[in-house]
Amino acid sequence: MSVVGFDVGFMNCYVAVARAGGIETVANEYSDRSTPCVFSIYRACVSFGPRNRSIGAAAKSQVVTNCKNTVQGFKRFHGRAFSDPYVQCLKNSLVYDIAQMPTGTTGIKVMYMEEEKVFSIEQVTAMLLTKLKETAENALKKPVADCVISVPCYYTDAERRSVVDAAQIAGLNCLRLMNETTAVALAYGIYKQDLPAPEEKARNVVFVDLGHSGYQTSVCAFNKGKLKVLATACDPELGGKDFDGVLVKHFCEEFSKKYKLDVKSKPRALVRLYQECEKLKKLMSANSSDLPLNIECFMNDIDVSGKLNRGHFEEMCADILARVEPPLQSLLELAKLKKEDIYAVEIVGGASRIPAVKERISKFFGKELSTTLNADEAVARGCALQCAILSPAFKVREFSITDIVPYPISLKWHSAAEEGVSDCEVFHKNHAAPFSKVLTFYRKEPFSLEAYYNSPNELPYPDPTIGQFMIQKVVPQASGESSKVKVKVRVNIHGIFSVSSASLVEVQKSDETEEPMETEQATAKDGEHKMQTDQDELPGQGDGQQETEEKTTTQEGKSEKKSDQPPQAKKPKVKTKVLELPIENSPQWQLADDMLNLFVENEGKMIMQDKLEKERNDAKNNVEEYVYDMRDKLHGMLEKFVSESDRDALSLKLEDTENWLYEDGEDQPKQVYIDKLAELKKLGQPIQERYTEAEERPKAFEELGKQIQQYMKFVEAFKMKEEQYDHLDEADVSKVDKLASDAMIWMNSAMNQQSKQSLTVDPSVKVKDIQAKTRELFSACNPIVTKPKPKVELPKEDTPADQNGPVNGQEKPQEEASPDKGTAENTGNPTSETTEKKPDMDLD
Repeated sequence: MSVVGFDVGFMNCYVAVARAGGIETVANEYSDRSTPCVFSIYRACVSFGPRNRSIGAAAKSQVVTNCKNTVQGFKRFHGRAFSDPYVQCLKNSLVYDIAQMPTGTTGIKVMYMEEEKVFSIEQVTAMLLTKLKETAENALKKPVADCVISVPCYYTDAERRSVVDAAQIAGLNCLRLMNETTAVALAYGIYKQDLPAPEEKARNVVFVDLGHSGYQTSVCAFNKGKLKVLATACDPELGGKDFDGVLVKHFCEEFSKKYKLDVKSKPRALVRLYQECEKLKKLMSANSSDLPLNIECFMNDIDVSGKLNRGHFEEMCADILARVEPPLQSLLELAKLKKEDIYAVEIVGGASRIPAVKERISKFFGKELSTTLNADEAVARGCALQCAILSPAFKVREFSITDIVPYPISLKWHSAAEEGVSDCEVFHKNHAAPFSKVLTFYRKEPFSLEAYYNSPNELPYPDPTIGQFMIQKVVPQASGESSKVKVKVRVNIHGIFSVSSASLVEVQKSDETEEPMETEQATAKDGEHKMQTDQDELPGQGDGQQETEEKTTTQEGKSEKKSDQPPQAKKPKVKTKVLELPIENSPQWQLADDMLNLFVENEGKMIMQDKLEKERNDAKNNVEEYVYDMRDKLHGMLEKFVSESDRDALSLKLEDTENWLYEDGEDQPKQVYIDKLAELKKLGQPIQERYTEAEERPKAFEELGKQIQQYMKFVEAFKMKEEQYDHLDEADVSKVDKLASDAMIWMNSAMNQQSKQSLTVDPSVKVKDIQAKTRELFSACNPIVTKPKPKVELPKEDTPADQNGPVNGQEKPQEEASPDKGTAENTGNPTSETTEKKPDMDLD
């Protein structure tokens, strides 16, 4: 089984795998450990062309040349409607086009296979995940299915469902959607050997992740083998892109005044300026002096240049830098901690390298920042560790993880008793997750529950609705009273809310026996609801964490009156029968099953199309490579082995093929390129073979000559009557002598004949013939030469007493084999049994 973690970022992706006893980040086909998130995917980027898709680094190269069909930054559109104000605000700043899907969600419009297509965000993300999956498979040399994928901790229910659907389209089994800050915390804590014991005071560590498009902070409490997230605080709109935007705006204004250029009117020029400004920003993090920005042929064949230093840059970014502290202050307030309670502050994320950002964070906490983690790869490593913990194939040190619910979740329903709507908060902000609760309703008919975030002002999302859940097949009791319906609601390991089950408790009374009953002194008016809470620890779910179930009873339309019965009054024995009820789930923006299946099928078709196009391009490249390679060799290493007429004919054929490749052969089927290559090789292969023969023939003759000399020396030694050969038969030696002499004559004849042969014609004797002669000589002569001497038996002598002779006149007893004295293999000794062991993760 494979263990893989995917960090799907806004600009770049990272893939981490568990192997060789540890976690490592793998490189893509360009030997780069980060993959651009671009479609034109490994930078988170995808590019669409007339015949195929380019993903990652290949797509990044098309950001400028194919900008309208190259998609990046699509991570922010997960689970969002096209009418979302956030989407509409971004629409005008995008180089590519977005459109509304039939379901109302956001889609991306591109030209693919020479047709206008609109892909959903789930499909585009699935394309990126397919590329990441392929990279992991190439590194591990085996199929990848199980994985853990990172998401920002501020993602809502709809956004998380969208990512899970994307993983399913890509053929991945997502074991967990892991909050990025939690993944960083796991990567930090699991290797620490000095964490306090479980019964001691926890160590509080703050994690700050400032990436390209989001700012996330969390504070976690660590004990040995245990990680608990206490609180998170975020600014989803603050990231490295904002600093890039300041630079782009500055140089747009400068170039407008200096060169009279309207940069924003040309998408391609704007993309190039963004790329250069990103490079300048990184350089300014390491240098405080004036740094140049130069772009050749920027617009209208005009070269542009400018310069900037870190001090001026920080002045321009003052309002952005002022947004660093508020989430940190909010974090401490939510966790109810003081700055003195913080043990360390760990920073990750590409934008965390900006000196002004580090300075503000350090100043806020009043301590030096910790950079023990790889700022770029920490999230991917944490995800891979979580995947290893969840996988049964790996043995990992026990480490439990308790995450939180980022926003408070409530349920509301229509209440017949109150003639209106009732609601109840089921998960408060920073509630532990994963977590389950059981609510009890009294109903006579099917009813609907609506889940929603009850603090919409905290959401980085316009719609607080999570989804509708219809509890079906609810019927009254036989007596006509309301039935007890138990509904289990849950925030699962992905951080997704669901109504996981519902059951109806059918009461069946029996008058045969009676049993004592404890009565409850309680009063509930019609329309009121009463809650009772019981907590029950449930077994952990593979990663050492415990999911807690809480039971809440909600009574409606049910009247209870004070009872004067004594505490030990008797009631008829009651039998109950529990019936599972079907639930109709309608989560917000959830892909329908038929749509999901269609997307899975379409992704499979696109993967096949990409494969066919790759094979076609490889065939074309093979022809082009042969043309250039053979042309160079004809006037180089192969020059002596081809006649002038043949060289002219082949050169002309190569030139014609080169012209064909860039004209009629630019876009041909794969088989045409294969046939064209075969035509060229028909002329070029004999020349190549003559060169190879000339290179290898001397060595083959040398090997045969050594063999002959060895056997001739053997014959000479036999004739000199050397002792080591005196056991051999003279006829056999004569046979060796004749074989060696014949081989010598054959070799001399072949060498003489070949020396008279021109290098421009096929050789008279080939290397394979020489090698066959060498093997033939060896197989005939070697058995004779290596024939061993017969063994000579020595005359028997009286042996000493300790060598099976009589001891003190008695025979030495012989030790007999006994079934009690067998080896471990035949005794069934349990110590000889082998057991299969899981590979250990060496985290020490």
